[in-house]
Amino acid sequence: MASPRSRRTSEASEAAPAEAHGTRYPAVAHGRDETAALSKRLHRIEGQIRGIGRMIDEDRYCVDILTQVSAVQSALDALALKLLEHHLHGCVTHAVVSGNGAHAIDEALTVIRKFGR
Repeated sequence: MASPRSRRTSEASEAAPAEAHGTRYPAVAHGRDETAALSKRLHRIEGQIRGIGRMIDEDRYCVDILTQVSAVQSALDALALKLLEHHLHGCVTHAVVSGNGAHAIDEALTVIRKFGR
């Protein structure tokens, strides 16, 4: 019997229904290697955030804490960029090919603008 984690991984490899993502087109699944790399990045970020919490609890020097906060922000930006790349190369490309490109491009531009703030 497959574990819940492996079931999620195998389910994620199939194109998800459009309704699950609030879009009119199906999502393009991440490959197993890409999903593992994204998960690894996220776990590393979680560890960094827990470390910041410990630093605050230990009343560490503010500049040291701020340095770690900056590192987490950079790591989150890198994660977001990877996700955006996947979205543009996978989901948006798929939407354009299937005739739903205008909506997908507008949605991508809205997300990109959020990062410009």
